[in-house]
Amino acid sequence: MKAFSTLVMVFLMSFTFFAQTENNLVKKEKVGDLEKVTMYYETGEVHQVGFILKNKLHGEWKSYDKEGNKIAKATYDQGNKVGKWFFWNDGMLSEVDYDNNKIVQVSTWDKLDTQLVSN
Repeated sequence: MKAFSTLVMVFLMSFTFFAQTENNLVKKEKVGDLEKVTMYYETGEVHQVGFILKNKLHGEWKSYDKEGNKIAKATYDQGNKVGKWFFWNDGMLSEVDYDNNKIVQVSTWDKLDTQLVSN
């Protein structure tokens, strides 16, 4: 069940970027060869921060809840999900390992650093 909710969160995180570019809650700025993207909630709080390279998600992306707490940290390589992604939810930490857009492993820990699930 935890793995399923993590996958749903991954999907929503990817989808949110494209959905929010249609309004003016998105700020873009040039940083070297990259474009830094900062998306905001309607309240003005930061929702996501990350980078784009050649019109593809690239590098580290972070997502925050409306109170400013980090809820996700992800890594892209020119649009591909790679490396370790982290999700924080209700005192739990989920780690999803990606290799070229494919989930390799999912692990979940409670707030006492006890590993609960490892696939």
